Amino acid sequence: MNVLAALLALGLLVVIHEAGHFLAAVGQGIRVNGFSVGFGPALIKHERKGVTYALRLLPLGGFVSFPDDDENSTIPDDDPDLLRNRPIRQQVLVISAGVLANLLLAWVILVGQSTFAGIPSAPEPGVMVVAVQPGEAAAQAGLQAGDRILSLNGAPLGVGQKAVRSLVEHIQAQPGQSLELVSSSHRDGSSERQLTLTPADRDGQGRIGAQLQANLTGALHPASNPFEAVGYGTTQFAGLIKNTVVGYSGLITNFGQTAQQVSGPVKIVEMGAQLSSQGGGGLVLFTALISINLAVLNALPLPLLDGGQLVLLLLEGVRGRPLPDRFQMAVMQSGLLLLLGLSVVLIVRDTSQLPLIQRLMGQ
Repeated sequence: MNVLAALLALGLLVVIHEAGHFLAAVGQGIRVNGFSVGFGPALIKHERKGVTYALRLLPLGGFVSFPDDDENSTIPDDDPDLLRNRPIRQQVLVISAGVLANLLLAWVILVGQSTFAGIPSAPEPGVMVVAVQPGEAAAQAGLQAGDRILSLNGAPLGVGQKAVRSLVEHIQAQPGQSLELVSSSHRDGSSERQLTLTPADRDGQGRIGAQLQANLTGALHPASNPFEAVGYGTTQFAGLIKNTVVGYSGLITNFGQTAQQVSGPVKIVEMGAQLSSQGGGGLVLFTALISINLAVLNALPLPLLDGGQLVLLLLEGVRGRPLPDRFQMAVMQSGLLLLLGLSVVLIVRDTSQLPLIQRLMGQ
């Protein structure tokens, strides 16, 4: 059930992203001829008012198609309602609307959680383990999603983000060295246990293969007014965006270490299932986190992504005329090959790290 919940959340995020593009186009009277979730052959298709809605075989994203890209379209090339014939500002809005939709969804989710579930009274001592990668140092030490790390080498970690930073700094500074932890878990009545954690050495820095956050599992109190709920949700939203941008910037500044942490669809679903096992709050956090990641990823200036299309559009604006069709086609085809190749590599890698697969390989 936890895996199904994670899959449904991912599907929702893809639909919301593509709906942003779709609504921005339709709202401006721009012609659209397709709305698809997934790639490849269509499993389910339905046509309504000239738009074909489809659920496709490979659930790795989605797309909105326009008559501009349809060689068999009967619409004249000079039709003013074609996307390419609209002013640059209208095209920019259509392309960026998917990113904006995902950011808006994440903000609404976090503010909604603050409004209806409540706001933590204060962080509790320790650091919460949000997700654990199978086979990595954290999993080998016995840590699981939902555990709370209370002390490191006999010293309490403290509370809030200060505790998270302290733990991460110690881990990064001591690759290959044994660290003594005390953790607790609600699964076994919150009993404390001692663990030995040995960070892996990744280019001179310690890595444990776990996502950590402040221990915000204490009692919740209702927001005293709507402004408090909006303020707390917005603060969470800004913090997640900052951490996500910092993470992606590492692909440029420290590619060797950061690339190993990139997750594919299998790993994302596994993380979602782990968070879902912690209850509705975990699934909410997963949905908001992945929605922000999807927005930031699509904003990158890479071929086939929204950011890459914006770059091409801005170049067209600077030149004062469209870029050559051959050049645009080459960029898009290279982007498609890169995306599909990376997806296959990540799926194979992440699937091979699943506990069930590792057990089968070990037999």
